[in-house]
Amino acid sequence: MPVSTNLDSDSVDRPAQRHGPSLERRRLQSYLALILGDIIAVFAGFGLSGYLYLGRVGLEQAWVMAQLILPMFLTVALYNAAYSLDALRRPFSGAAKGVAALLISAGAVVFIAFYTKSSADFSRILFTGGVILSVFLLVWVRAQMRSFVAWRCGGRIVNELVISDGGPPITLPAAQQVDAGRAGIVPRLDDPQMLNRIGTLLSGVDRVVISCPAGRRAAWATILRGANIEGEVVDDAVAELGAHGARIVAGHGLLRVSVGPLGFRARAMKRIFDVVVASAALVLLAPLLLLVTLAILIEDGSPVLFIQRRVGRGNRFFAMYKFRSMRHAASDGDGTRSTGRKDDRITRVGSLIRRTSIDELPQLFNVVKGDMSLVGPRPHALGSQAGDKLFWEVDERYWTRHALKPGLTGLAQIRGLRGATEQEADLANRLDADLEYLDGWSPWRDLQIIIATLKVLVHDRAF
Repeated sequence: MPVSTNLDSDSVDRPAQRHGPSLERRRLQSYLALILGDIIAVFAGFGLSGYLYLGRVGLEQAWVMAQLILPMFLTVALYNAAYSLDALRRPFSGAAKGVAALLISAGAVVFIAFYTKSSADFSRILFTGGVILSVFLLVWVRAQMRSFVAWRCGGRIVNELVISDGGPPITLPAAQQVDAGRAGIVPRLDDPQMLNRIGTLLSGVDRVVISCPAGRRAAWATILRGANIEGEVVDDAVAELGAHGARIVAGHGLLRVSVGPLGFRARAMKRIFDVVVASAALVLLAPLLLLVTLAILIEDGSPVLFIQRRVGRGNRFFAMYKFRSMRHAASDGDGTRSTGRKDDRITRVGSLIRRTSIDELPQLFNVVKGDMSLVGPRPHALGSQAGDKLFWEVDERYWTRHALKPGLTGLAQIRGLRGATEQEADLANRLDADLEYLDGWSPWRDLQIIIATLKVLVHDRAF
């Protein structure tokens, strides 16, 4: 296989160096230490509860309770990744998973004791106290274990190595770097001596990333498979396509370039939250909605609502509701003209409800219908422009923002990125915020955005 390299004779003759000791055994020691610490925390928690409640007599009962809960606790803890790489990297995340496993196990023990009618044999106060004390001790022990893990594993939990073999430069946090030419390694499958050099270099490494030209990727892939190591090769096409994973089907390699931002459970949670909150808001705000309706009718007559076609989830159109804030004869159904300061189309009532965001309240009906969500990227009209370009002409990522339902409010809005898009940068900043929201959804984040929205309902960008 033809290869190009800058090897010199000294680098070829020099034996390859191992890059640090293997961390596999040290990680195993850390896992065992975490398990032992958790066991001690459980026995100590129940023992302390028994002694405080019944004195020495309570220690025997506490010992039995700890023995009952411990096997189930360890099983659940192993299943929910309380002893994992993530638990070593993030001690408090591991502690939270350990606490969750303990509470689940306690609930299971109570359930079993109730149905076997054996709960009368144990003190409820002792058991409850044991669980509470075990939780606090478990968290404390996990915090102390940070020093042990740092001592055994050093600054890295995983040995990661980047081999630069003529490909694009790449730097990964905490990863060691090796230049293939200077180290005297070439991916030659017909040279056992060279394969030995590479095997020695990779000894003790947990993960390796290869940056090389396309012509050498197959050889490196074969070598990494033979090294029994987690390996990756740099391919910038993955970044260009935004690929999320890969698989092989019928001999063809497939890159997954799109995945739904929310799974079924997350969508169900978001929908339930939307319906409950939007319905409650419509009931509470009914007097205000009626008052605004009357004010619009008195000043400019009907219709009260401004209904405009907007782009929703999946780039599908839907009819969005707003209180009409402009003179009916001057309404812009396509949204080709952005509203500006001192816009002569806006009525007196319209100026007030736009400045206070009241004009957006009818979109609660869109939320209940399912066209919109309380939180998400704001829906845009088809003719909306940034500068002199349509939104999708400014940035090709624009259509990606419609992976979720549009929202009454969003991350861009609470950051002050609202109002007229007079320049292309106005849209670019909002788009960055929308895509950031898509990448990090959680129900707590939605709640935080809603609370933050209450602080910016009145804003100087509403005109």
